[in-house]
Amino acid sequence: MMNKTIQDQQVVKDQSVSIKDDFWGSYIKLVQDVVIPYQYEALHDKAAGAEPSHAIANFEIAAGRKSGEFYGWVFQDSDVAKWLEAVGYSLSIKRDPELERQADEVIGLVGEAQQEDGYLNTYFTIKEPGKRWTNLNDCHELYCAGHFIEAAVSYYEATGKRKLLDIMCRMVDHIDSVFGPEEGKMRGYDGHQEIELALVKLYRLTGEERYLKLSSFFINERGQQPNFLKQQWDNLGSINFFTGQKENLDLKYYQSHLPVREQEVAVGHAVRAVYMYTAMADLAALTGDDTLREACERLWNNITTKQMYITGGIGSTHRGEAFTFDYDLPNDSVYAETCASIGLIFFAQRMLRISPDARYADVMERALYNNVLGSMAQDGKHYFYVNPLEVWPKACSCNPDKHHVKSERQGWFGCACCPPNVARLLTSLNQYIYTIHGDTLYTNLYIGSELTTKLGGTDVAIQQESNYPWEGTVSMKINPAVEAEFGIALRIPSWSQGMEIRVNGEVMNTAENIEQGYLVIRRLWRAGDVIEVHDPMEAHRIYAHPNLRADAQKVTIQRGPLVYCLESIDNGEPLSSISLKEGSELTAAFDETLLGGAVVVEAEGLRVDKEGWSGGLYSRVKAPVQTVKVKAVPYYLWGNRGSGEMKVWIPEASV
Repeated sequence: MMNKTIQDQQVVKDQSVSIKDDFWGSYIKLVQDVVIPYQYEALHDKAAGAEPSHAIANFEIAAGRKSGEFYGWVFQDSDVAKWLEAVGYSLSIKRDPELERQADEVIGLVGEAQQEDGYLNTYFTIKEPGKRWTNLNDCHELYCAGHFIEAAVSYYEATGKRKLLDIMCRMVDHIDSVFGPEEGKMRGYDGHQEIELALVKLYRLTGEERYLKLSSFFINERGQQPNFLKQQWDNLGSINFFTGQKENLDLKYYQSHLPVREQEVAVGHAVRAVYMYTAMADLAALTGDDTLREACERLWNNITTKQMYITGGIGSTHRGEAFTFDYDLPNDSVYAETCASIGLIFFAQRMLRISPDARYADVMERALYNNVLGSMAQDGKHYFYVNPLEVWPKACSCNPDKHHVKSERQGWFGCACCPPNVARLLTSLNQYIYTIHGDTLYTNLYIGSELTTKLGGTDVAIQQESNYPWEGTVSMKINPAVEAEFGIALRIPSWSQGMEIRVNGEVMNTAENIEQGYLVIRRLWRAGDVIEVHDPMEAHRIYAHPNLRADAQKVTIQRGPLVYCLESIDNGEPLSSISLKEGSELTAAFDETLLGGAVVVEAEGLRVDKEGWSGGLYSRVKAPVQTVKVKAVPYYLWGNRGSGEMKVWIPEASV
């Protein structure tokens, strides 16, 4: 049953943030006006040209509304859950009676599909009703439950409606009766982590300790001996559910090779990993478990210093959508799944709740502005599942090792986890801008917004105006209800050089009062006080670690939080013939004609002159080069002007 504290009222949060930002506001509006309605159509198999989802149809069959067979991936239910979660966040921004009606209808259908004992999963209800919980390696039952729990929390907080929350509390009661350390229960956990972080959200909403205890059980049990996943695998004859073939079980793929506190390096399926690390950080923050926190820090450091792309992408191989090993970051066969970067943002947010350290917010910003934003087309109806750093379209279609890489975004996917994940992140972006520690407000992202909260026991309203990502100017108007002393902390971005901060016109000494990458301003604040930030956003070169072989002798361009790339539509083909002149000036200018307007960067470069090549396939004589103007555009915009070559890392030539 739900905790009594929320039965008749919505939860009062410790802060309220609404986004008022030209750049991000346009994307949130795109999600509300286009993405959420489009995904509703896709889930109902009505999106023209998109691959059938059958997700809603599965629920209709499970509910007995119609007959038929289950269709799609075993985890198809989760697409419906993520759509509902995004709807909840959207309704918290702007009430929409028609959208709410659609969501209520879907929730009613979900309730009809729920079994008498609380169990909810259309695959096992329709196709294999006698095999519940028998294949947690592959079948995602707890994963799907986790996404519905997150949806239930989001929808309740937005509307105050309890129906989906009641449904999922019944499901969690059922799960709690099946799993746990007690006699007669399964000492198991899901092959795909998700429910662990969802249960924490449910605990935060309800205050029900059982939910926190169950989340801790799933985390603590993982990797223990005897290994639960190995036992189930053996019981199933070592048959992979998806291939039907007998295979060896790779416990690293599931992050189940060791107990979580003993894991040193990020391994296996990248999305599963960061979802698990997010839950670990949640639990560390709530329980004060230092060993769990230390494990999170080790794993964070490994990912962000040795296994992360410059765009904030993670997961370098399509085989298992996985991490491989330190410094193995190929550009043209990369995976960098959209969901993995979103999970990395979740992880960063939770680490910021533990400790206000700017390195977490730096990565959050990098992944958000580049990998995640670049995954969705400007029309809101096409998506990248894989986010490469180098593309040759012909190789994508003709080289079997690169079939997973696309040169254009797709309308939908049979495995459509990424599009609804983008929708739910962007509609909940207000939750990532600030964190509070003690009486200090930490500004993690420079996104125009309005905040009301309590600092030092005083009600405070803060209005942030931002010109990111095109200009580094930010202003914050501080309005406490009464004069009060508290702290305002401003992140100094890792890419920043020469940030100037003023309070009421007075320049602050940014060499002092720096704490873990934030300038902390502690003073007696009065209504009308203004903080002004100016951060010169100069285009600059970025080089990779010498051990990163894929980027040796290469350079990329960054300006502010944005990574840049070359596209053949601007620079001709092949892009492999282009190099950047060492020391050439990088010139940035706003181009109003580029996809709604963006800053482009130009520089002098060299191009191999194909016409001057006199040999055959190989020659002793080097081809001549000619000086050319190289044009770079923000990575997140690539692929919006048709299929063509793209490249982030460019050879650098000394002339």
